[in-house]
Amino acid sequence: MKTTGQSVVITSDEMRTVEQEAIASGRVTGLELMERAGRSVVEAIFEEWPRFRDGTHRAVVLCGPGNNGGDGFVVARLLKEAGWDVQLFLFGDATALPPDAATNFERWFAMGEVADIEQALHVDFDTCDLVVDALFGIGLSRPITAPVLRDLFKAVSQADKPARVAIDVPSGLDSDTGVPPDGGSALRADLTVTFHAFKPCHKMKSWPGVLPDSAALARYTVVKDIGL
Repeated sequence: MKTTGQSVVITSDEMRTVEQEAIASGRVTGLELMERAGRSVVEAIFEEWPRFRDGTHRAVVLCGPGNNGGDGFVVARLLKEAGWDVQLFLFGDATALPPDAATNFERWFAMGEVADIEQALHVDFDTCDLVVDALFGIGLSRPITAPVLRDLFKAVSQADKPARVAIDVPSGLDSDTGVPPDGGSALRADLTVTFHAFKPCHKMKSWPGVLPDSAALARYTVVKDIGL
């Protein structure tokens, strides 16, 4: 696994504390942090795959019910503004989204459609250029057992064509242990974009008998500065 020059590692709880302290200080709002996170993901995508900077490409964005999903709404909006064909699928109830994620959901909904996550099972991912995993992010403590997600993870992980990007942590992994809680499913990524500092899973090696390949199921993890 390649890494950036940064070596600081913090837990999911420590990351939440850093974010909460920054917001409480008045230096930044949660909405501003979400915008910065989404923009940094798009920046990392273009840095990793320069061919995506020009022309029309197709992206599928998978959004979850929390702030990781909010980051995904920002990514979807920015890609569409750049001329991409973007499909967005939501796991969960849009009316129950946290406030900042709900704001970015509305911003996306004003320019694009939202489909239920089950509809993503009908996507031929080998016709996509990019899949963005914005389902769960850090702090996941329960196993992913929903059949629709297990089937979706398998379809995305096995697809040959698309570049797969995870926001913070490939969904299904505990960011502090690097393994799925209680043997649940996880989604493979080619690039993971995390913020402020590495999380423990980004520095771990593979676990024989648990999951194949490199740390956090991603071949490359990059840390982006979002002003914290």
